[in-house]
Amino acid sequence: MYAINKAAVIGAGTMGLGIAGQLANAGVDVVLLDIPATGDNRNAIAERALERLLDESQPGLLHKDFIRRIRIGNIEDDMALLADADWIAEAIVERLDIKKALYKRIDAVRKPGSIVSSNTSSIPISLLVEDMPQAFRAEFAITHFFNPVRFMRLLEIVRGEATRAEVIECLEKFGDEQLGKGIVVCNDTPGFLGNRVGVFASQTALHAAFRMGLQPEEADAVFGRPMGIPKTGVFGLYDLIGIDLMSDVVKSLVATLPASDPFHAVAGEIPLMTRMIEAGLIGNKGGKGGFYQPADPARGISRKTLDFATFTYRDFAVGGRHAGDSVGGHHAVGGRHAGDDTYSWEILASTLSYAASLVPEVNESLVAIDDAMKLGYNWLQGPHEMIDAIGVDNFIARLEKDGRDVPAFIRTAAGKSFYRVHKGRLQYLLADGSYSDLERADGVIRFSERRRTLQAIEENDSASYFDIGDGVGLIEFHSKANALGPASIDLIAAAVAHASDNMRALVIHNDAQHFSCGADLQSILGFIVDKDLAGLDKFLAHYQQTMLAMRYAPIPVVAAPSGLSMGGGFEVLLHTDKVIYHANSVTGLVETLVGVVPGGGGVKEMLYHWSERHGDVTKGAWSAFMNIGYGKTARSPLEAEPLAMFRSGIDNYIMNRDRLLATARREALAMAENYTVRRRGSIAMPGRDVWAEMVEWLKKAHAKGHLTPHDVTTGSQIAMIVAGGDIAAGTELTENDILALERKAFGILGATEETRARIEFMLEHGTPLRN
Repeated sequence: MYAINKAAVIGAGTMGLGIAGQLANAGVDVVLLDIPATGDNRNAIAERALERLLDESQPGLLHKDFIRRIRIGNIEDDMALLADADWIAEAIVERLDIKKALYKRIDAVRKPGSIVSSNTSSIPISLLVEDMPQAFRAEFAITHFFNPVRFMRLLEIVRGEATRAEVIECLEKFGDEQLGKGIVVCNDTPGFLGNRVGVFASQTALHAAFRMGLQPEEADAVFGRPMGIPKTGVFGLYDLIGIDLMSDVVKSLVATLPASDPFHAVAGEIPLMTRMIEAGLIGNKGGKGGFYQPADPARGISRKTLDFATFTYRDFAVGGRHAGDSVGGHHAVGGRHAGDDTYSWEILASTLSYAASLVPEVNESLVAIDDAMKLGYNWLQGPHEMIDAIGVDNFIARLEKDGRDVPAFIRTAAGKSFYRVHKGRLQYLLADGSYSDLERADGVIRFSERRRTLQAIEENDSASYFDIGDGVGLIEFHSKANALGPASIDLIAAAVAHASDNMRALVIHNDAQHFSCGADLQSILGFIVDKDLAGLDKFLAHYQQTMLAMRYAPIPVVAAPSGLSMGGGFEVLLHTDKVIYHANSVTGLVETLVGVVPGGGGVKEMLYHWSERHGDVTKGAWSAFMNIGYGKTARSPLEAEPLAMFRSGIDNYIMNRDRLLATARREALAMAENYTVRRRGSIAMPGRDVWAEMVEWLKKAHAKGHLTPHDVTTGSQIAMIVAGGDIAAGTELTENDILALERKAFGILGATEETRARIEFMLEHGTPLRN
């Protein structure tokens, strides 16, 4: 009955603009309206908003050309444009009276059978539509997106008492398959689920930090990655969102939550933050700073922290007192444990208990709560998964030891766990103590869940290899940042060998934030520090031959990456038969940023890609030289295509990362039906004269101040590889010949002090050395 082919968004602020951008990314034509501007250009507000979608620092569009799918207007002159919309999304100011007035105007022009929704994060649906006719209420819902809309995976959908089931089904399907969101259907309760738990956790961390006298660095060193929470921590998160906005969110929850809700205990105003808001220190968006002032390397300004005692900014202390000196040594959860650290325990005890107390009154399913925190707040684990990692009985014992209340649902889990594997099925606990199978929508597979039901064929600390059924094997990386070191390559080699004899197809996929951030720099640095260039060459040769074995395996190999696929991680993708990308995948060969060259076959592959695209090896060599030399990256598959990093007609991309595995598995099996290995011949190389031309170009760019001396050194080695070295033009080289040149170049660069310094800087600071 309901289908969404055209859409409209009212409100061109941060959220409305993001929703319009994601609709355009999904291929939907969308009308974007805002209030009229004064002056001759009445659409100036919406027009300026569109410019923000193209912001280089965080673009809202997969490709700049998608902006053509958005038609702008204003709510005085262009309401008639809503008549063709199948879905009208309201994302205006959080004022009930203004929203109600707008809904009456929408209802006057919308077509029968169109869906209307609000992006509100705080106003109950019952209040939003209380003055509207039955026909409107039946086709109204709340669709609560998270910011930034393109990148945040959660979409909360709230059904009102009168909302038709078909409306919710349409929004779920569209949100999942076309917008790429993880859907959580919520009851009409304050804060729904994500903000209900997320703001409680943040407020708990904030108040505990002030109560314990912790500085921002100390608190954020604990309430961050060690707990499986984004590295921003609580103070960084408030700066990111806006201290004033977070204050408003807290006030909204205070006004709508029952007086008995534990949220009120952590909702009190903090005098220092009130002073900050009055002084305009509201975080990143204010320009003056918040708890932190960001670094500005171009101006020689380092990161600063607000000193609570003096209300002035001081130098940022890396790790503060490393938190452990003042907090007792933090411990994480996530297959690990929660320790005796006072600050982290305060956050865990309060937050996990609060989340569990919401079952079943606020939501019947603990999975919905866990999904909301993982997809909306980027937690690695949901609250109930954290309790399982700690151990339910251990958690109860610690709560009781501290004299804390133990929520009824946690009592129900005593002696067992919230999640379990039973007869090969992953199940979750219900409020009545029974278990239910965890079932996702058809085509949605999260390997982090699936792997709990599987036994690895091969595994080590860095990677694992599984049989996922129907003759399909799967390689999963799981090292830190999924960096590829010797153990990772050993696993790939073993998996390819096993799959070649025992499987119909092989898929490479993982459910981590990033597919792979590249080769393990720590391992490479070890060779360099030890001056073991022979060992480095042996490692690279093993890497290269493993990639070749994968490329020429007798079965199809399909990769399904999301997040970052950089350097060595991208080299893995380059050697597969097909790649199913997530739409937000970031790809590139960035080795030059740390003073080396791609050494796992990346230069070879890009030379072939560009030469095939140009139909000319010399032109291909120049394109590969320029792109690898500058370390160019693409922030979507559409940006990757003109860089020869996405193979049109071979590779594909989808919007929802939860559908990557099912899609890759289906494609791999289809290819297996009639698979033949695509072998390459040798390539006639450009030769020494082109190499010399490239080196001369590098010297001129250095003379103009565009390149550093080491850039010239690195670029000269890339030139040597793509030109073929000191050989005559037209000399034929095989893939293995070119791979040998990659290793030679890597060894030359690895022997320099500059490369060592650049790798050490990258490992210490997490960013390339700029000079």
